[in-house]
Amino acid sequence: MLHRSQGFRGRPRPGPLITASQPRCQETGLPPPPRRHLTLPLALAALAAGQPVGAEVSFADRAAALPVQHSYEGDWNHYVGGGVAVFDCNGDDLPELFAAGGAAPAHLLLNTSKPGGELTFAEGQLPPLDGTTGAYPMDIDGDDLLDLVVLRDGTNALLRGTGDCKFTPPPAEWHFDGGQEWTTAFTATFEPGESWPTLVFGNYVDRTNPDGPFEACDRNFLHRPDGRAFAPRVALEPGFCALSMLISDWQRNGTPDLRISNDRQYYVRAGREQMWHLRPLAEYTEAEGWPTLRLWGMGIASRDITGDGLPEVVLTSMGDQPLQINQGGGVMKNAPYSMGSYATTPYSGDDGRPSTGWHAQFGDVNNDGWDDLFIAKGNVEQMPSNAIHDPNNLLIRQPDGSFAEKGGVTGIGTTERSRGAGLADLNRDGKLDLVVVNRRAPLELWQNTTADAGHWIALDLRTPGANSRAIGAIVELRLPDGRVLTQENTVGGGHVSGQAVPLHFGLGAAQTAELRVIWPDATASDWTPVTADRLYRLSPGQGAALTLTERP
Repeated sequence: MLHRSQGFRGRPRPGPLITASQPRCQETGLPPPPRRHLTLPLALAALAAGQPVGAEVSFADRAAALPVQHSYEGDWNHYVGGGVAVFDCNGDDLPELFAAGGAAPAHLLLNTSKPGGELTFAEGQLPPLDGTTGAYPMDIDGDDLLDLVVLRDGTNALLRGTGDCKFTPPPAEWHFDGGQEWTTAFTATFEPGESWPTLVFGNYVDRTNPDGPFEACDRNFLHRPDGRAFAPRVALEPGFCALSMLISDWQRNGTPDLRISNDRQYYVRAGREQMWHLRPLAEYTEAEGWPTLRLWGMGIASRDITGDGLPEVVLTSMGDQPLQINQGGGVMKNAPYSMGSYATTPYSGDDGRPSTGWHAQFGDVNNDGWDDLFIAKGNVEQMPSNAIHDPNNLLIRQPDGSFAEKGGVTGIGTTERSRGAGLADLNRDGKLDLVVVNRRAPLELWQNTTADAGHWIALDLRTPGANSRAIGAIVELRLPDGRVLTQENTVGGGHVSGQAVPLHFGLGAAQTAELRVIWPDATASDWTPVTADRLYRLSPGQGAALTLTERP
């Protein structure tokens, strides 16, 4: 077995966090875009040359199939938030939806679609919940049933899944303290040797501060395990009005870190984007090479899009939606504007004011083997400095590695005040569908109807014991042409919108592939052949073997 610290695919273990000093834009704090095109890894450039353009993407509006008209409502305390959780709570491999409602009710939408058919849903039952801002599904207690972490303006809630999409409050012996904060971000992991997860809650403005809301950001809180329960929560200070957070092994050195994206609208001057060591618990410093970066941070999307095994990140904001290319060794470098990913202003209409980005997510919507990018857009409320009619982005990856806007031609580029969202295969046809939560407007449901999409594979990870969904695992999928696609199995990121669904890979024309899994305990499976257009459940086998079970 290969241990993570040895480095995978011959890649050396990254060194200390280092970043080159660069001049910064006075308004955003971002380094300016390079004057020359950033050279992507040579392997990507070589493989991209001559690749056929993927199928033309199309979506059909299926909102009429929803049993309720859901919207995210409320006053100032619900200008942010508005998430959706995507997860299968009854074991039929068709994901359900939990949509936060703010001052309106949250809704559980049960997936009644037929595999390959039109999307249909029925209303499910939830315990009484108000003030919800978002939700993230995960298996907290290791019973292989998905639970829900529900974020609220008020006391956060854990809903214990009991099967068949039923939920109850957690047992008192879990010792969970939901606090009383205004929670707008979440992430989680299982730390080495633990049988209970570590949860992190990100909070926005401290509503009890009489001098607020400006320069009155609240603290964030870390909940570590104490056996099979939660220890008293620990404050992460300073907090800078978190709107997204993600625990990820972003350096691929076997040591996950905590990234927090913060909103400068309310921290104003003293805040910044943050990265935290988990053990020992400490914020990265400039002396370690972590640069000071300030933006209106609202969402995080993470995916290796260059083919080197290291994840890139998109950080949504007002104006630019920066894409940072992972250079290795702890260095993140802004992608060039010519990559087409910044989505700075609306691409339709005559409103040239800056955009406002919220949820962001990578996914291969036409299954051509190249990850695309969705960004939810929408004015905070009536902010005059930013576009009012701000269409959602669907940025389709091109053969040269750039992105092309297709939100308008596919129809998903609506101009409501969108917030949270989810890209996921909702009817098991191998194509990623889309759900979008809007503030003061109905929830959107889009079925992917792309004709001539490429082949695909979906991988549902399982491990024995507490971490049943293999949080922290890394999957590498090798195509026949030698290109390797990499995804990390995480909980967190986006804008208050979580998923617990199979990892989806587009394969293009390939009908076979090989895969291996680097499990959360840092052991790696053998490379194992798989066939396209299938949903597999994966679990560790004997030694370095990989157990694959094809789902019916």
